[in-house]
Amino acid sequence: AAHRHLPFGTMIRVTNLRNNRSTVVRINDRGPFIKGRILDVSKAAARELSLIHAGTAKVRIEVLPPPPKQIEL
Repeated sequence: AAHRHLPFGTMIRVTNLRNNRSTVVRINDRGPFIKGRILDVSKAAARELSLIHAGTAKVRIEVLPPPPKQIEL
């Protein structure tokens, strides 16, 4: 996904507010560059959110905590 300010590697849960479908994506790009948009997602994520035909939607974004570090003994 692309977001202007979140650090690269940040994992977020994106929920389509129209149908309550959600998916988890990783921030790996900057953008979007269209006024009024806060997030661009991949085609695969758009498919999971049922956004392919709509193109845009109001969504909720939740920043997920990083996974716990594993310690090898």
